[in-house]
Amino acid sequence: MLNCPQPTPTMKTTRRDFVRHSAILAAAAASPFPAQAQTRESDWYDRPMRWAQVAFVEDDPGNYNPQFWFDYFKRTHCDAACLSAGGCVAFYPTKIPLHYRSKFLGNTDAFGEMTAGCRKLGMNVIARTDPHAAHQDVYDAHPDWIAVDAQGKKRRHWAMPELWVTCALGPYNFDFMTQVTREIVTMYKVDGVFSNRWHGSGMCYCEHCQKNFRDFSGLALPRTKNPQDPAARQYSIWYQKRLFDLWTLWDAEIKAINPQASFIANSGGGALSELDMKTIGERAPTLFADRQARRGLMPPWANGKNGKEFRATMGRKPVGGIFSVGLEEPERWKDSVQSGDEIRLWVADGIAQGLRPWFTKFNAKPIDGRWLPVVEDLYSWHYKNEKYLRNEKSLARVAMVYSQQTATYYGGEQARQKVEDPALGFYQALIEARIPFEMVHDKLLDAAHVDQYRTLILPNIAALSTAQCDQLRQFVERGGSLIATHETSLYDEWGVRRNDFGLAQLFGASFDGGIDRGIEGPMQNSYLNIEKDPATGQFHPLLRGLEDAKRLINGVHRVKMKPSPGYTPLTLVPSYPDLPMEEVYARVKHTDIPGVYLRDVGRGRVIYFPWDVDRTFWEVLDVNHARLLKNAVLWATNEEAPLEVTGAGVFDISIWMQKSSMAVHLVNLTNPMMMKGPIREIIPSPPQHVKIRIPQGRKVTAVRLLVSGGKASFRNSNNVLELTIPSIGLHEVIAVDI
Repeated sequence: MLNCPQPTPTMKTTRRDFVRHSAILAAAAASPFPAQAQTRESDWYDRPMRWAQVAFVEDDPGNYNPQFWFDYFKRTHCDAACLSAGGCVAFYPTKIPLHYRSKFLGNTDAFGEMTAGCRKLGMNVIARTDPHAAHQDVYDAHPDWIAVDAQGKKRRHWAMPELWVTCALGPYNFDFMTQVTREIVTMYKVDGVFSNRWHGSGMCYCEHCQKNFRDFSGLALPRTKNPQDPAARQYSIWYQKRLFDLWTLWDAEIKAINPQASFIANSGGGALSELDMKTIGERAPTLFADRQARRGLMPPWANGKNGKEFRATMGRKPVGGIFSVGLEEPERWKDSVQSGDEIRLWVADGIAQGLRPWFTKFNAKPIDGRWLPVVEDLYSWHYKNEKYLRNEKSLARVAMVYSQQTATYYGGEQARQKVEDPALGFYQALIEARIPFEMVHDKLLDAAHVDQYRTLILPNIAALSTAQCDQLRQFVERGGSLIATHETSLYDEWGVRRNDFGLAQLFGASFDGGIDRGIEGPMQNSYLNIEKDPATGQFHPLLRGLEDAKRLINGVHRVKMKPSPGYTPLTLVPSYPDLPMEEVYARVKHTDIPGVYLRDVGRGRVIYFPWDVDRTFWEVLDVNHARLLKNAVLWATNEEAPLEVTGAGVFDISIWMQKSSMAVHLVNLTNPMMMKGPIREIIPSPPQHVKIRIPQGRKVTAVRLLVSGGKASFRNSNNVLELTIPSIGLHEVIAVDI
């Protein structure tokens, strides 16, 4: 363990400070940091199952009732808390110059009294810091700590112009916030420091960023976000390195004072996340998914998706799911609250996909208290059934790959449309198909991480390295199946287009890049003919349920392919006019251009769609595309599913193993407000018939319904457990003791 000196009150950065910081970074780099972060029985991180966060506002000290919160934590069986400590505003008697104390604090210690009360309840406590904004005295003393925009102007805070936006990559975080962190851990021996908005507020052009980036790359800071610009590419690498250096520094400082504590970054998630999730998964002993509520056209399963993305690199390490009882719209109505049913739905979907609930309340003086009984009911149920919620392994056999390098180097400023939308489309199709599935990070395609799955889905995972393509080929050689769409593997890991797909051999298809770059689109009024196999006179299983359609709508973009002999179930009908109405007819009614490529490869199967079927499905939600994607997964997987749920409605499902039990979650998403919250009411489902395949060698001793209550009537034959649930309100959990 590193033995670091105690903090000093001076704020001037000396050569000794820089040497000391460099030594800390070097020592941390030399130590087995990922192994350090692995959860052990002696660690506290895996203990908490229900988190509470009270995010102080400046006038809370002296004006709120701490006993109210202690009583509530006790009733809700909270076993850990995150409490606001310092950064922009200090809620404790800090002695660090320029660390702004709440003007309401006086001689009190709001953070200290809350920490002490939580510990009396046996709760773990982590301190929340927020370094993204600073007051005028900081600006006056250290104007170089303030973020600078591309025009060279110091940045005032967008929501509170009397404050200044700080630079995350310079001395404010590396020096000033390091002292703040040391002081908090020294004074209160907290279990960790959770830092919000620690990674900056957009690109900064301050003198420190300019110098540090030039020292790193030899280049000036980029003025474009084009990922193929050399400076922009180097910035992406430098930015991550700088933040991971900061993470390492803060973590080492914390552990030097309290070896059982850690820096816990508020960072991570899916393809659009700024920091590499593989590295985060190696470093972090626990993590918290900060997608607090729905906004805009966001489905309720987005919370579960967030959980899957975090768990893809965190493995069995605990992941908390932060949910806000307030609204998360751009207008930031933080003192109001959501409807109770909206909170219940969001939390239930997170729990179903492996998140441990964490409620957050901004302002310790609740104005609208209607959320309090909602969270109390949720947490009381969670506490009562905790045995069945300590998951050890998902039994899903299908997984979807997500790729941060594709988002960064291929998607760039269009990453949401080109990378996230295809993933959302395939995700929605899997929800509708009731197929349990997980997520896989594209830097974890080795056998240890993917061989638990039968099928991997690559929704326009365009940027893949040669090594990653080799891993996918090896997965198929070992008996796995693959489904890929659109430009998957057409670019290398840096977003540079190849002459052919990196997975061309698996696809059984080759790219035909011409003078038009080989990508057609946006296509207007294009279709796909449904074809029988001329050798058998039968339709391929991919077309099950679509046989009478004769023709399906095509996507919006397609990759041009070299001619390929053999049968294909879908063939292209090229675009033709959609106006005037008299001219709306196909000029070319039939071609031999494939709309899909299917192959048996050893014991595995490969499907490649050269068009953006998943992205188009997310845009228009065409029922035929949903059927096509479902059939693709069923044909590729080609085995009995671990879980089957039949009945009317839309459900997010999951199947888990615990130490001595299994748990099946059914989250009822059937609601007119599914794609636009908040929901008005829970609409109970009609009966659902459930089939659960019990692992070999396990004997079922009891089956319970954890939400509706009581033992369930079931039939168990040949290790297939069947039961019918008469109705599901919001959420049901089938607990199987084995």
